[in-house]
This record gives sequence, C-alpha cells and structure tokens, in this order.
Amino acid sequence: MTLPNGWEMVVGLEVHTELLTKSKLFCGCANHFGAEPNTNICPVCLGLPGSLPVLNREAVDFAMRIGMALHCSIAPSTFHRKNYFYPDQSKDYQISQYDLPINSAGYLDLPDASRVSIERAHMEEDTGKSTHLGGTGRLAGADSSLVDYNRCGVPLVEIVSGPDIRSSAQARAYAAELRGILIATGASDGRLEEGSMRFDANVSVRQSGAAFGTRCEIKNLNSLRSLQRAIDYEALRQIQLIEAGGVVRQETRHWDENLGQTSTLRVKEDADDYRYFRDPDLVDLAPDQAWQDRVRAALGPMPAERRAGVVSLLTGASEAQLDAVEVVIDLGLEGYVHAVAAAGGDPALAVARVANELAGDVDNVGHLTSDAFVMTLAMEQRGELSATQAKTVLGELLAHGGDPRSIAAAKGFEQLSADTLGSTVATLIEANPDEWNRYREGDEKLAQFFIGQVMKSTKGQANGKAVIAELQARR
Repeated sequence: MTLPNGWEMVVGLEVHTELLTKSKLFCGCANHFGAEPNTNICPVCLGLPGSLPVLNREAVDFAMRIGMALHCSIAPSTFHRKNYFYPDQSKDYQISQYDLPINSAGYLDLPDASRVSIERAHMEEDTGKSTHLGGTGRLAGADSSLVDYNRCGVPLVEIVSGPDIRSSAQARAYAAELRGILIATGASDGRLEEGSMRFDANVSVRQSGAAFGTRCEIKNLNSLRSLQRAIDYEALRQIQLIEAGGVVRQETRHWDENLGQTSTLRVKEDADDYRYFRDPDLVDLAPDQAWQDRVRAALGPMPAERRAGVVSLLTGASEAQLDAVEVVIDLGLEGYVHAVAAAGGDPALAVARVANELAGDVDNVGHLTSDAFVMTLAMEQRGELSATQAKTVLGELLAHGGDPRSIAAAKGFEQLSADTLGSTVATLIEANPDEWNRYREGDEKLAQFFIGQVMKSTKGQANGKAVIAELQARR
C-alpha cells in the first residue's frame, strides 16, 4: 500500500516464539499444546511461595540456535522480574531478560535483498491464556472469564527488530522469512494457529526523512494476513489523525480481524512501569565457547541457503517458478528436487510437482520415496506417462507408496502408439476445421485446444509434447 501525501510508515516487529522443549523454562511441567486446562502446572510455574525456578538447558540451546541463525552476538545474560499483574500471570511478574539479553545485534536478510536489523532475541517465560465468555469474546462486556495456566512458564524467545521496515508487505516478508528460519533451527514449530508464534507490531508514521513519530503497538497478531492488514490500517489511522490536527498517543492497541481496525487497549507502559530487577533465584547465564560451538555445529542450512540451492538448478527462473520454490522451501521438500536433478531429470518439473501435487497432500509425503518420485518424473519426461497420468501416479504413491511402474500398469497407463496418436489428431482436425486453420495461420493458443481434445478423446493417455509434435508435423 502506498501512503498519501509523502507519508512514510516506520515499523518494528516483536516476535514471540515458543520453544520446542519437552518441559517448561523453569520447572519440569510438560510443554504440550492442547492438554486439558490447568493440568500441566506446578508451584513453580504458578509462582507459589517457597518454589524455586531451575533453568531449562535445552531452552538455552534453542535460544542460542535462534541467535546464531540471525547473526547475533551471544553474550552472558541475566534474568529479571518484569512486574505487572494480569490474571493470566498468577505470580504478579514475568521472568524475562532486560538489559543483558543472550542474543543481540543481529540481522535478517530478506529474499528481496533488503536487511532488517535484530536488536535482541531474549529469553522469557510465557503467560497463561484467558478466555472471556459472553459478548464479543473480549474482556469488555464479557459475562465471565476463565484462565488456563498450562502455558505459564513455557519457554519463549522474543525477537525484536530494529525500526527498519517501511511497508506492510516488507513486514509480512520479514515475518515469513523469520518463521522459516525458526522452523529450520528446530527451535520452534512456527504454528501460528496454535499461538506458538505471535507478532506485535510497533507502527509510527512520518514525512519522508523526518524524525520518527510516536509509535503505537498492535498486540498479538497471529497470522501474516492480520499482520499486514493491521499495519496498513494503523498507519492510515495515524496519518488521518495528524492531518486533522490531532496528536498520536503512545499506546497499545488491539486488532479486530472482523472489523478490520485497531482500538485502544491501554496507554503504553514504559520500562520504569515494570520495575525490572534482577531475579534473586537465578544466577547469570554464561554459555562457554565449547557449548556455543556444539550448538553451532548442530545448525543445518537456513532457508536462504536452501532457496539459493534450488534456484541454482533452474535456468532463468520465472516469477511463478520462484513462488513455487518458496513453497518447496517452506515445506522442507527440496530434497525431492535435488534427487531429480542428481538423476539427470528436469528440476523445473520437479519444483512444479512438489509445489502442487506434494504440497497438496503434505501429510502423506512420508509414503513417497525419493526414488519413486525420480522414476515417476523420468517416465513423464520420456513420454511414458502424460502429465495427467504422472499426477495420478504421484497421488497413489502419496496415499499408499509403492512402485510407479506397477501403479501405471495397474491403471492401464500405456503410451499411445504413434499411429493411434496420429489418427486421433487427424480425426480432431477434421472435426474442428476453423480451429485448425487458425492454428496453421499462427494462433499458437489453439495448440492447447487440440491437446485438450486429444486428452479427452484418449482419456488422458496422450503426451502433450507428442501432440504438439504431431500438430506441427501436419501444419
């Protein structure tokens, strides 16, 4: 979206991601989404008197993985108590990192070659979840509220970007790339629908080149679509307010997906309001170099490297092919593409089949071996299977596994003989003289018409390339 009258938006994102540890950050309770409410709780995560926190080593491993993947400096850090009260945080404070975070001063490069700085990626514990009954589902107007403390104490890393983002589209691209990185590290599952990754957007506006304006924070956005829509709405709201003679107030705002607008939640707190102080029950965290080296050695390639590896297999990749590569990388299925390329097959065809057929049935990809995928595409390239038949064979392989040749034989997928194809084309030419004359005169779009007619006549057994060759021979 282009802003009016020379205005520019300035956006920074705070991304909270839950870590895939087996237990919580400071206790042994299970870190498991979807359990019965208030079953994964204990005196430690509820903050009952006399309980003492013990730091989860695996959570530190995951936090360092994230920092390394984002090119951060890893340094000794401390835990603080961030004091505030909401019913979903029963002990009146949240254990977080304040002035000495474990990760700081990193960056994330986007596919369009722009760079967003990472100010910090610090560790903290999650809060519980409130459910408001009656009314709109929000606290205001609710008849009653329920609190599930299962999420209290779940380990989080909060990733804070610099104010470097200048459009909602760039914010969405940043969030999508970050999600891919988090999944690639193994530290997070990136499941937005389960709340294991959530976005807060700090939005302000200014005239191009002017000083930063007053920002407003939009809390708890849980989809890429909501993130982009909320940022656009908030930037326009602030511009309209300023142009009408008003003043933007620093505050926290709620995004209503149904109404498509933000509304005030509370006046923004500053750091002083939280009364940070060092947690007296937790010692400093100082991972030594050997520990850091072990974590770094376990990191696999990140999405940018994997994306470049697939793109390098393509010749002059089109925009549509690049979009398909994004799907392949996002699903972690590029191994199929590399297997086809290693066998001398067509990587562009492999990208298309993975981004469509495999992506459409991703839950069953485990049934499909790389060898079976390579063989199916080889049969398609040789003309032994039409494109439609190859897709059908892949569907069977995804559903049940097996051998591509056996599946093709069982379904009667046999290559049409040249004589049969020739007579079929001749019959269709005779039945469609106007289309044939237009094709002969140079209307190449009519080739697809004849391919479709041949496929219909042969019940999908013809090969599209062979049909085109037959048409051209008769031109």
